[in-house]
Amino acid sequence: MAEAVHLTKAGKQALEEKLKYLIDVRRAEIVEEIATARSFGDLSENAEYDAALDAQAHNELEIAELQTMLENVVIIEEGASSGNVVNMGALVTLRFVDQKEEDEFQIVGEAEADYFAVPKRISNDSPIGAGVIGRKVGETVSVETPGGITRVRILGIRKQN
Repeated sequence: MAEAVHLTKAGKQALEEKLKYLIDVRRAEIVEEIATARSFGDLSENAEYDAALDAQAHNELEIAELQTMLENVVIIEEGASSGNVVNMGALVTLRFVDQKEEDEFQIVGEAEADYFAVPKRISNDSPIGAGVIGRKVGETVSVETPGGITRVRILGIRKQN
C-alpha cells in the first residue's frame, strides 16, 4: 500500500484542480505540439518533436503521481489541536531562542509544505515540524537541523481562520 499523503482540504482541492488541468488542458496542448512538430518533416532530426514527446512523458508521469497521491489522501483538519498540544494542521507561533526571532507556521504534510506561503507551511517531517509535534505551549525544544541544533519555544497554537 502506498504511503499516506497528509493534505488540508484546500491542498487536496488544489491537487485535484492541477490534475484536471493536466488531463483536460495540457494533454490537448501537447497533442497539438506533437502534430505541429510532425509537420516539420524528418522526425529523426526534429528537436521540436523530441521536446513534445518529452513533455508528454513528463505530463503523464505527473498525472500518475497526482492520481496516486489523491488515492492515498488523509485530510488534516486545519487548526486542529487538542488544547495546548501541537499536531498536524495547527498554526504554531515559535520563538527561535538563539536568534531571538518569532515566526508562525502551519504544520502540514510534505506535499503542501511551502515556506514562502503566508503563514509559512512546514512539513510534519521537517526537523522543526517533527520537533514540535506532540509538544505543549511553553515548552522549549532542541531540534537537529542541517544548520545545527536550533532551540525553539512554542509560544502559542491557534486555529486557522
